[in-house]
This record gives sequence, structure tokens and C-alpha cells, in this order.
Amino acid sequence: MNQPHLVIKQTVYCRMRRWTLCWLTLSFTFHHNVETNDRPAQKNLASPGCCKALDKLNCKMPSDPEQKDADHASCCMETFPLLLHNIPHDDTVKALGVLQKVLEETETTNSTALYQDNMVALLYRPTGDFKGLQIAASDKQVTIDSDVPNSKVSVQLPSELNAGQNNTIVFCMIQLPNETALERSDELHDRRLVGLSVGGRNVSGLQDRVSITINTETSIHKTLKPKCVFLNTTEKKFSTSGCETKWDQNQINCSCDHLTYFGVLMVSAEISPKDEAILSYISYIGCGISLTALVIAVLLFITYRKLRADDSKKIHISLAVALILLNVHFLPSQAAAASSSTALCRYVALLLHYSLLASFTWMALEGFHLYLVLVKVFNVYVRRYLLKLSVVGWGLPAVIVTVVLIVDHNMYGRASLDQSRPNETAVCYITDDKVKMGTTLGLFGMVFVVNAVMFGGIVKWLMCDKLNKQTAPSKTSKAKRELFTLLVLMVLLGLTWGLIFFSFGQLTTAGLYVFCIINSLQGFFILIYFVLSMKKIKASSFKPSSETFSTKS
Repeated sequence: MNQPHLVIKQTVYCRMRRWTLCWLTLSFTFHHNVETNDRPAQKNLASPGCCKALDKLNCKMPSDPEQKDADHASCCMETFPLLLHNIPHDDTVKALGVLQKVLEETETTNSTALYQDNMVALLYRPTGDFKGLQIAASDKQVTIDSDVPNSKVSVQLPSELNAGQNNTIVFCMIQLPNETALERSDELHDRRLVGLSVGGRNVSGLQDRVSITINTETSIHKTLKPKCVFLNTTEKKFSTSGCETKWDQNQINCSCDHLTYFGVLMVSAEISPKDEAILSYISYIGCGISLTALVIAVLLFITYRKLRADDSKKIHISLAVALILLNVHFLPSQAAAASSSTALCRYVALLLHYSLLASFTWMALEGFHLYLVLVKVFNVYVRRYLLKLSVVGWGLPAVIVTVVLIVDHNMYGRASLDQSRPNETAVCYITDDKVKMGTTLGLFGMVFVVNAVMFGGIVKWLMCDKLNKQTAPSKTSKAKRELFTLLVLMVLLGLTWGLIFFSFGQLTTAGLYVFCIINSLQGFFILIYFVLSMKKIKASSFKPSSETFSTKS
């Protein structure tokens, strides 16, 4: 197959005439806008008259057929960077759509290449059955079915596009100017966008994905990692939906199931693959130990009558049961995601979400109960206290999960923890990031704040009020015992989960290691607490006093 590839050539006179017209129009528009600042912002959108579609920021091509040729498209490309200096974010998004529409409707017979400063485009119309297309582009050249020197971007379009002889395939590579108002444009790799479209069609949901490979001149920095995104013109922001990212030292590959404007955001790298593997092992080993310890704690509670007589221990065991459910569904989550059963993965995801929410809720109830027991000792009476706590502890998570199911049951399924390795890091959980953040991190944030306040009250009571009543010789030994009690309570109240808030920036790796070690062993610490409680009960016979919390179940 020959390489149909046409470069637009223009005479010096035509280029000077067009540039003069564009510059005079732009200069007049700029000075006119300075004198009319009180007019609506839309008045600032005028651009050189050689591309009227961009002047009005609409998606209609000029009615004059002569303005649908390559000269007109080239002038629009020439105008576009100048336009971006004077328009806000929303209109920048709209202008990108207009430019793509102009290129789609430009007349071409087979293949037309267009070049302007910081921008190249290729218009391709198939002559027979479409069997896929490979496009390679540098800053000054674009070809099909072959590579180019100093290639910046290469694209592989699948045959699934089914483009016909009446459809123009458009490739457009833009390097945005520094003054562009597009949000997060400073994070874009090389400030570069790659536009792909098929004239007259909205392409999405491709099974055979579009592959976009971006060559980097320097190795990707260890503190940054690439993230393939597309420009969502409806929400006017970058999104990762439908795109997967893979990379090595000098190449970034974006695999997407639709066509639009694509780019690569360079974001802070959280952890290295090696650290991620180690943390995974720590989590699974720690959760296995915790699960065993929690089962032993439940058996001790069932067999030891004096433990069952204490309301506090009943609340502790409810938290232990919630953590058992959490570990039981967390450990097989990755295996369930790797299986072919969608129903199994959805079941694991739903129960994992429910048990995690239940664990957070019972941590909050632990804080509430301990505050009443240790601080608000006198004149407190709650009828059916444990029943009411159980309704909240088990009922609130059930309500949240039910609402998510009603809104969209497909929110439970396979979710990738690392977009660069979607198959290797897939687990069964919530697939929607907003729902995940709102229901999980949102609930825990409230629990953490409440328990931190409760913990502060307990610290004040133990370290100030109670210690002041001790004689001087006994204060030191008493302080040591109370300090140990506080450390146990921190684990019991789930305050150690708050370490996740410090797992960012330079503290990411260290914070995640501490977070995984401590919280994966939370069940083990709860077992230690039960064993110490049994030892204390054996040392002194159990008897209710005026300082016990009064409840009636």
C-alpha cells in the first residue's frame, strides 16, 4: 500500500495576505475589547476572520463550499493558538470541539496532512473496506502506516471503527500554549492533546481499543507517574473513564474505548511496584493473623461467662464480628475479581463494603460507649441500650449499601487499584470513585473526628482527673498502666486508621507501611485486650459499683 500523504503548500503571497488579515482582525478585536470591558465575556471570543466557525464558537461549518477546503482548515489551525490566549476554561473546551468539527467537515479525497506551529493534523478518508489505521506524528510531520523521525505520538485505530468512504477520520495533535485556561493543562505531558474522531459519528464502547503511544524524551521521574485521560466536554474536565495506562521508562501507552481529545497527566507517584507488592503481602499476612485472633476472641467471649456479663465486652465483640466479616471478604477479593463469575465478584464487593462500613460504625459506637463509661459516669440511664446500639451498628451500613444498590447495582464489581496494571490489581469492590470516596472515606472521616474528640476526653479524665487523686509514689506506675490503656483504646477506636490521611506526598510510602502493619493486625490487638481483661477479672472478682455505666438491655 502506498503512503497517501499530502502536504499543503502555499505561496508566500497567500500566506502573507492571510497572516496580515488575521493579525489586523485580531489587533482590532483586542483593542475594541479593552474599550468595552463591561460587555459580556462572549464578546471576547472574536478571532481572525479567516475561521468564522471559531469566531462564533459554534459547530456549524461555513455555507460557502470554498471555505470547506484544506486552506480554510489550515487557517483555523493557525488561528486556534491565538484564540486560546483570550478565552476562559469553558470556552477553551468548546473551541477544541469546534476545531475538531471543522477538520471533520473539511473536504478531502484520500489523505491530507496539515501543519501549523505547535499543531499537526491528518484527514483520512478510506477508499475501501476499513481494516484499521496506524498514524505516527512528530512536531513537523504526520504519516500513516509508517513511522516518522523524532516521533512524538503514534496511534493504532482498530478495524471496529468501520469507517466508510463518506467518513473522514481526523487525527489532530496540539501543543497548548502556556496561557491556555484549560484546567490542569500545566500537568499535561508536553502540554499535548491528541484529538481523534470520525466525521458524523460518536464512537464509544469499543471492544478492540484505540492505542495511543506517547514517546518521552526523558525517563519518567520516580516521583511522578502518567495517567491517561480524555477531555470530557460535557463536564468540562479531564477524566480517566474508559482509559487504561501502561508505561515504561520512555513510552506511555493509553488504551481507550472511545474517541475524543486525549492527554497524559503527570501526577504524584504513590508507591513503587516493589513497595506495592510488599504491602500486599503484609496486608494478607496481617489480615490472616487478625482473622484467627478475632475468632479466638469470639470463642473466649462465648465460653467465659464473666466476659459476657460486661456490656463493654459485648460491644467489643460486635466490633470483632464486623472485623471478621471484613477479613473474610477482603482476603478472597482479588481471587474473586480474577474469576469469570460476575455474580460472585458482586457478592464479595457488596459484603466487603458492608463489613467495612459496619467496622467503622462499631468503632464510633466504641468511642461513644467508652466516653459514657469513663467520663459521664453518673446519672446516665438508657433503656434497651445494647439493642439500640446494634440497630445503629448493623442497620446504618445496611441502609447505605441498599441505597447504592437501588441507584445502580453495577457499582459493585471489579475495580482496578492501579490503572497501569488493571488485571493484576483488580479487586471486587465499588467501581465508582465518587461513591467509594463518599460512602467509605466520608463515613470514616466522621468516625475519626468523633472518636478523636472522645479519645481526648478520655485522656483528660485518665491523665488529669484520675491521676491527681493518686499519691505521689503511685503516680508513676499508674501513669504507665494508663498509657498502655490509651494505646489499646487507640486501636479499639480505630484511630490508627487515621494514618491514611498522612499517606500522601513524601510520607506516602512510610505512612502506608505503618498503616498496613498496624491496621491489618487490629484483630490481634483486640485479642490481647480480651486476654488482659480475663486476667484482670481473675485477679479481682467482678462486682458492679457506683462507677459502672447503668444500662438496661
